[in-house]
Amino acid sequence: MPDHPRILGAALLAGALLLAGCGANPEEAEGVLDSQQPTGASAAAQVKDQALYDRLPDKVKQAGKLISVNNGSFPPYEIAGADGRSLTGASADMSEALGQILGVKIEHVTVDGLPSSLTGIASGRYDFAIGPVGDFPDRQKANDFVDWVKEYVVFAVPKGNPDRIGSVADTCGLKISVMAGGSAEAVIKKQSETCAKEGKPKIGVQSYKDQPTSVLAVSSGRADAFFSSQAPLTYFVSQAGGKLELAGKGQANGFDDLYQGAVVAKDSPLRDVLKDAFQKLMDNGTYDQIMARWGTSDNGLDQAGVNLAAS
Repeated sequence: MPDHPRILGAALLAGALLLAGCGANPEEAEGVLDSQQPTGASAAAQVKDQALYDRLPDKVKQAGKLISVNNGSFPPYEIAGADGRSLTGASADMSEALGQILGVKIEHVTVDGLPSSLTGIASGRYDFAIGPVGDFPDRQKANDFVDWVKEYVVFAVPKGNPDRIGSVADTCGLKISVMAGGSAEAVIKKQSETCAKEGKPKIGVQSYKDQPTSVLAVSSGRADAFFSSQAPLTYFVSQAGGKLELAGKGQANGFDDLYQGAVVAKDSPLRDVLKDAFQKLMDNGTYDQIMARWGTSDNGLDQAGVNLAAS
């Protein structure tokens, strides 16, 4: 990359070349992302909770497994492998502990984009998504959310914040990258309409299917900022060699309280089982240990909840 800063190295460049069929990271990206994993001890093994196991749907008990879907890398929570089935990150550690408590294996499948994940869950093709996925009332029409983190939405910008972005109100006339189908995309498009109503230039919204490609747009100069969840952006900025920074922290940026969680089909019996399993991890300290290991403690909750966005 002679003409661009060597930001995130091969990880982001490879991220831009994610396999179209499944959305997983190619081998080049996987190797770099894996090298950035924390070196701390993994969470202690959990004891199977027979009462929770008994509450699982019969088809899950017969299969002995749950299938969790993701839409590609969302570090530090989800880091998808090149095979479309392996996963590392905080969510992978959390699902491992959940599987031990529930007494079943949790398998991971990577698909192309969040809409495909949500549609697959609603149709019964996948049992759930460990996420965390943004919980919003409109998404609750077809799915239920088991919320286990609270998130904030900010910007990743070039070092020095040359466009002086202090909040979403400062983005008129700028080129902003977002993840396609995500809540940030809807907010930034609405802000673009607000800019036009105020007689200001519209925002050049650039929608990408994954986080690495969205960040690469900023590092290569195609976009002025990437608008997304603070936890993964903090991760990417930490790997950028001082070339990127966060902007717009501490602002609402078009959002109310933003909860994220696991997703199941609407009224699925799996919903409350997962909530109680998450709560058990919170109560026994495993949840805090995993969140700390991946640098996401500030996003932690004391109580798991269902569809908190409706509260």
